[in-house]
Amino acid sequence: MLPTWQNSAIDAMATDHPFFTLAATNNLSDDRPSVRIKEAISFPDQVLIFLQFPSSLPRSDLSCLYYPPSNPTTTISSSSSSSPVPQFHLPATIPSPPPFFVRCPLAPRGFFVSLSPDLPLFQPRPWDHLVYAAILDPHDNSSIVFAKGFNLRPARLADPSRYECVYGWNLAKPNYFMTSPVLTAAQEIIRCPTPHSILLRLRLRSHPVLYPPSVSVKTKGRGAVTLPSVAHLEALPPSRRQGRHTMCVCTMVRNQARFLPEWIIYHSRLGVERWFIYDNDSDDDTEKVLESMDMSSIYNVTRQLWPWVKTQETGFAHCALRARGHCEWVGFIDVDEFLYLPTNVTLHDVLRNYSSKPRIGELRIACHSFGPSGRRTVPSEGVMAGYTCRLSSPERHKSIVRPEVLNPSLINVVHHFHLKDGMRYVNMEKELLVINHYKYQVWQVFKEKFYRRVATYVVDWQIEENVGSKDRAPGLGTKAVEPSDWPRRFCEVHDTGLKDWVSVAFVDPHTGLLPWHKEEEFDLIHHFDA
Repeated sequence: MLPTWQNSAIDAMATDHPFFTLAATNNLSDDRPSVRIKEAISFPDQVLIFLQFPSSLPRSDLSCLYYPPSNPTTTISSSSSSSPVPQFHLPATIPSPPPFFVRCPLAPRGFFVSLSPDLPLFQPRPWDHLVYAAILDPHDNSSIVFAKGFNLRPARLADPSRYECVYGWNLAKPNYFMTSPVLTAAQEIIRCPTPHSILLRLRLRSHPVLYPPSVSVKTKGRGAVTLPSVAHLEALPPSRRQGRHTMCVCTMVRNQARFLPEWIIYHSRLGVERWFIYDNDSDDDTEKVLESMDMSSIYNVTRQLWPWVKTQETGFAHCALRARGHCEWVGFIDVDEFLYLPTNVTLHDVLRNYSSKPRIGELRIACHSFGPSGRRTVPSEGVMAGYTCRLSSPERHKSIVRPEVLNPSLINVVHHFHLKDGMRYVNMEKELLVINHYKYQVWQVFKEKFYRRVATYVVDWQIEENVGSKDRAPGLGTKAVEPSDWPRRFCEVHDTGLKDWVSVAFVDPHTGLLPWHKEEEFDLIHHFDA
């Protein structure tokens, strides 16, 4: 049964409405161009060109064309003698999978971009005024829409009556889209009841939708504004009816390929059964590393391409929805954070204990921040064995949550989520479970990590903004210059507990190597350090 969301505010349409006829025609047409551009979005360091029909994208020989702002033409034809000529062109980069956008070098201010003289020109829109993702919540068939541009207050509910969701295959034509009221609005997350006609269209197997409808959000009242959108309503795969994983992990990474094998292998030994890796537009070997680990049949790793800037909170909300049907507990930790159980109690022992307490929805775990520990180069043995000196007091916490008890608003502040009414969290005893956070590593790694950091509301850590944030290094400020005493900083307690455990549990007695040093992983780590 599909909830029909019987509400007079929803503009419902029958499936024989021209809206659906148009959609079906566009979706199934065989004479469409090989590439059709939907939108161009300007990021701080690149332009992403989003495609209408990504499945037909050629895998090579694409160029990014740049046209000066003096020519306002938005549609050009190769047969026209007056067609503008691009001022310059640069090679495009095609990510995978799926190739729903193309990376282009950053365009000069005001320039138009395209991928071919036969295609329209687009002036890139700003990345911070955009609907960038949408997902169908199978529990109530509502739409969860992720949007930048409304500047809603962090960790606070906003007035939902000020907004409405918009659905359509062509949002530029108001006659062919539907609207739906907003149920909750918080941070960058908007929840709306999905129009029944959209649900029917998505679920009718006899008329499959090759390209799901676009979704946007608009303000209501005088001066109403509809946000530009590159989001299509995504339906989640079916939930696991039996044998849900006890423990899964969600994380977001950018250019962390050299650290992923150690992090995944270690947590697999602890009892993590599935990983949801949100790739924040890495351009290193992250994809290759994750693919090789997933193909090993030992590690259940899923990579989600997530190029959006400053969206760790919404990425985690998106991940919580995806993990809910497959995992009883989900940990939200970074690749430089390692769960550590100092006693003989196992992670599954801890989770089993709290699974029997139905009112507990979140376990909050203190984080010990480790410093460079006297090192100046990346430790080849990995972070757990390489960094052994930390600050004495925990700086913050991270959480393991039951995804089915999260508040419908999906509000989170990275470190923890808001829970449904009646649910509560517990603070874990540090003697039982703690996180070793290898936050302040050697300068080379630290500097790379804080560039375009995903966790703070700062695009570039060198910008004079949010200088007091705990995500910055104390006393460092915004200068990308290594302090002379950096290797000795953040060292108050020598802590070799996890290093000692790893040496016993993982070191090969014949070679003396740790498993993330072997074969491809070993070669890859040294490739990065070369």
